[in-house]
This record gives sequence, structure tokens and C-alpha cells, in this order.
Amino acid sequence: MKPFVHEVRSTRVVFGSGTISQVRAEVERVGGNRVLLLASKRLDDVAQRVGESLGPLLAARFDGAAMHTPVEVTEHALGVLRSNSADCVVAIGGGSTTGLSKALAARTNVPQVIVPTTYSGSEVTAVLGETAEGRKTTRSAPEIRPETVVYDVDLTLSLPVDLSVTSAVNALAHAVEALYSPQSEPVTDSIALDAVARISRGLRALAADPSDVDTRADLLIGAWLAGTCLGSVGMSLHHKICHTLGGSFGLPHAETHTVVLPHVMAYNAKAVPEVMERIAGALGVPDAPAGVFDLVESVGGPTSLRQLDFPREDLPLAVELSTSRVYQNPREVTGEGVAALLSDAWHGKRPASRVPDLGWLTDEVVASFARTPDKRLRSLLTDLVRRLHSFATTNDLTQAEWQAAVDFLTGTGQISSDVRQEFVLLSDTLGLSSVVDALTNSRTPDSTSSAVLGPFYVDGPPAVESGTDLAEGVAGTPLWADIRVTDPDGAPIADAVVDVWQADDDGFYDIQLPDLDGPVLRARFRTDADGRFAFWSILPSAYPIPVDGPVGRMLQATGRHQYRAPHVHFMISAPGHHKLITQLFVAGGEYLDSDTVFGVKDDLVVDFVPTGGPTPDGRVVDGGWRRLDFTFRLGRTTGS
Repeated sequence: MKPFVHEVRSTRVVFGSGTISQVRAEVERVGGNRVLLLASKRLDDVAQRVGESLGPLLAARFDGAAMHTPVEVTEHALGVLRSNSADCVVAIGGGSTTGLSKALAARTNVPQVIVPTTYSGSEVTAVLGETAEGRKTTRSAPEIRPETVVYDVDLTLSLPVDLSVTSAVNALAHAVEALYSPQSEPVTDSIALDAVARISRGLRALAADPSDVDTRADLLIGAWLAGTCLGSVGMSLHHKICHTLGGSFGLPHAETHTVVLPHVMAYNAKAVPEVMERIAGALGVPDAPAGVFDLVESVGGPTSLRQLDFPREDLPLAVELSTSRVYQNPREVTGEGVAALLSDAWHGKRPASRVPDLGWLTDEVVASFARTPDKRLRSLLTDLVRRLHSFATTNDLTQAEWQAAVDFLTGTGQISSDVRQEFVLLSDTLGLSSVVDALTNSRTPDSTSSAVLGPFYVDGPPAVESGTDLAEGVAGTPLWADIRVTDPDGAPIADAVVDVWQADDDGFYDIQLPDLDGPVLRARFRTDADGRFAFWSILPSAYPIPVDGPVGRMLQATGRHQYRAPHVHFMISAPGHHKLITQLFVAGGEYLDSDTVFGVKDDLVVDFVPTGGPTPDGRVVDGGWRRLDFTFRLGRTTGS
């Protein structure tokens, strides 16, 4: 167990389309009367709209924000703020403008309203990075955190793809570092993984349609979440290197983060393998460092420091500056290690993956389905192949493991027969049957809940009259079942076909007992005009599924029990209504909360009432017996 501290330190967030119209209201909410508007000349149109909406609240505008927040620029802006008696800052733009706003707040404690136009994420943090005399340093303080951030997706729709990519990867770095920070905790971890998934998904979709609102919203939300993570944990090697390259060598901020991130991840991977697996899962790739590199490359982002015009001869000085002080990092920071890291980053070398990139092979297999006439079949096969290949690569599947799986499936087929369906049993014990059942039943919510068919159904059971004894002398507590079938409104359904089957008191179905002469505890009924039928049987017992085959070996290997909760099966069909396959479970029975095929649903757990005395049909019963009264509802098919 890892102890942690979670502290909520939030910025007010206004998110949506057209939310820039709410800037004045947010200024008034934080008590602003005279606003210094920060916006670069590139954003003149947006600045003019905001300025007009501010009206008399606008005191002055400053358009000189610069990368890495040089202190001389801050001093200039501070003079403008003071000479105009500004008591609030509105910053429109990317990380440079946000950084300047924070620097002013750090010196004057003025409230801030930030309107991001890129995917920095820094707008929701209390962290400020400033450059002075060729060195970039960071600090954190409550007054640095902006009071309000107004996210307007519309402002990002025209953001060039190259800027979109680098600013989004910059935000991605915040989420990645948060996941292996010593201050990581469950809330931050969940937020960080969501940010990783959103940013990677958004970047992949960006090339297809840069103006898609949902894609832009995904990226903007991802950046916000990633920034939130950075505000909750400390920074480590990645940010140290990027601050060094930016502050001391003048490299562009977001582009530097984009190049360096996969290499720092590769440097730390062996120290935090479980974190890298979670990141890989969120990215949908087998290997996190290589996956980030491939993502950047696929969307046209920079992948080498050489592309950023960083001189190779400056690498030793960059190593020296990056390792000049001790700071937290999952893996010990050494000069030799950072030198190798920066060398790989300068050359744009793809981080070594523990598994090869086999995306080309997956694409070839998927392409082979292109001429499949049935679109649904093509879609299913395509998704199946992608998931199977991803499973194999993510888990670095060995030949021996795959051969064991082939042998397992071969054995499953070999043991299957007309009376033993091991594949159904496998589906049941993996919960897949219950998943498909739930998907099907969710489309007929006005029906009684469904349940899995199970491996022991036999088509065409003997047709019998209402009131028949299905037990025919089989040992067990007698059970009288009075069943009714109706439509969703309670109207009886006459002539519905109802198949009933169950195991005996020892847990065996008739088809498992070759010495039996004909079907037992299995029959087909038809409902009368009132939608009713009745029968005698025995109280069902919990029983083990067959464990003499591959499924049994799987249960043993995983330490699972093989028991099913006691139940009776029903299959009900009627024209104009959805077929219902279900089970009724004995209230108070064993294994209701750990049924080995995950088939129990709360509304199917019913009372099999202990009863004594005269029976409904006058049958003489020695001792007690049970009574089951239940009404099944069948949903109507479309147009019925």
C-alpha cells in the first residue's frame, strides 16, 4: 500500500463553444475593474472582440509576451500594468502569454482570467517558469495559479496542425510525469490516464479533419486535465531538460517537449515498468516510449533536436546544466545517462521497444478483408484482428504461450460433442456469454431479464401437458411451479412455447447421464388462454460444471471454483414477441454472489417458498415441498 496526500487546489473552468463571450462576467466575478489585456499581434481579431466586450473595464493591452517568460519582458509589462492602475489580467494565447500573466500575478497578486488558444495545460497550475541571464528556473506559489480559465473550443479550430501537435504533446508530458511522480495518487493517476487517452486520440484524428469540433474538444480537455496533474505533483527529468534547452539555448518550448518526451520516457521505463504499461494502455500501443515517438512522427511533429537547429557541439553543456542539481526522478539521473538520452534525441532515434512495431502486419491483415461483401462481417473481423494483434504485442506473447493457447482451443473442440459443448462452457466461464446476454437484453428493457443459455440445452425437448411431473421419481425436494407469461402490459400470451430444463439433485443434467432412459427434468410446454402452465419438478441445487476438460484446467490454474448457483432454465417464444432465455435462481442458495459463469441477476433471484399440506393438484406429498410462482414478461418485436 502506498500512502498519499490529495489536496484540491482548483481553478474555475468555463468550457464550451463561444465561451469567450463570458470573459467580462468572469472579470467581474474576480473583482476586476481595470483590465490589462495580454495578447500577441497574431490574435488581434480575438483581442479586439474581448476588448469590445470588456468596454470601460479595459485599461490597456500588452502584446510583447515571449517564450520562456524572460524577466525583462515581465518588467516591461509590469510597468504597463502599474501605469494604467490595472487590477486584473486577461491573457489570450498560448504558454508564453499565460506565463507572462502568471509572472505579473506573482509580483502583484492581481487576479487572472486566462483564455488559452493552444493546448499548453499550464494555465491551471501554480507553476511559473522564468528565464534570467540564460537560465530558466521554476517556482510555485498560490498567487501564481489563475483564478479562472475560459476554454473556448472555437478559438482552437484554426490552430495550425503543427502548433496543435507540439502544444498537445507538451501537455501530454505533464500527464506522463504525473504518473510516475512520488506525489502520484489515485485521483491524479485517473486524470492523467484520461488526459493521455484524449490527447493521443485527438492527435490521431486531427489530420483527418483539423476543424472537427469533437477532436478539438478532446485535445482541449486533455490539455486541461494534464495541466491539472502538473499542478498536483512535482516535475522531474523531462521538464528539467526542456527548461535547460529552452532557457539556456533558446529552443522553442513546445517543440522541445515534443522531441524530448519519448526519450525521457525510455530513460525511466525500467524504473517504472507498471506505469509505462498503463500509459501504453491509454495510448493503445504495446510500448509507451516508442508509442509516443511513433505518434509524434505519424502526425508530422518534430522528432529530433537537430530539426530544431540545436548544435550538436552544445550537447555536453546541455548535459552539464541538466544534471547540475538533484531533483526527483524515478531513475537516478547521471551525466552518462542524460548524455545518451540527449544524443538519441538529437539524432531522432526511435526508442528501443521491448516488442517490434508490427503495425504494418496488422494493416496488411486488415486490408485483406477490404472486399468482404458483408459490411458487418468486415467490421467484426477488422476489429478482432486489431485487438488480437494488440493483445499479442502488448503482452509480448511467446511462441510457447501461443502454442499452449492453440492446444487449449484444440482440446476444447475435441471434447465437445452433441451432449457436451465445451466452447459454450468456456464462453460462460470467461463471462463472454453474460456480456452478449446483457447486450441483447438491454435492447428489450420491457422484458424479464435474460440469462445465459448454458451448455446443456437440447433443442426439441418432449412436449408435455401442464401439470406434468418432470422429475419422474428423481430424488429431491418436490417443487410445484405455477408460471404465467404476459406482454409488457400484463396481458396474457396464449400458446407461448416454453422450454424448461434443470439439473438433478446431484448436479447432473440428463444428457450427462447415459444410463437414463430418455429426457428427465426437461420438457416443452404451451401456455393456456390465461398465459399459464404448471409443472412438478425438484428444488434445484448448486452444482459443479464439468471440470474434466480444458475449462476445468483453466479454473484450477486460476484458483476459481466450478459451482453454479441453484437455478431452473426457461426459454420462451411467442409470435410478435422477443424470445426470452433466462434462469430463475433460488433465493438464499449457494454461490449467488460468485456464480462461476457470472449468470446471476438480482431480479432473477426469487423465492422458492417452503410449503406444506395440500398441493394445488391434489398430489400427495410426504413432508414439505416448495412452491414457485412467477410471471415472465415478453417484450414486443418492432411493429407488433
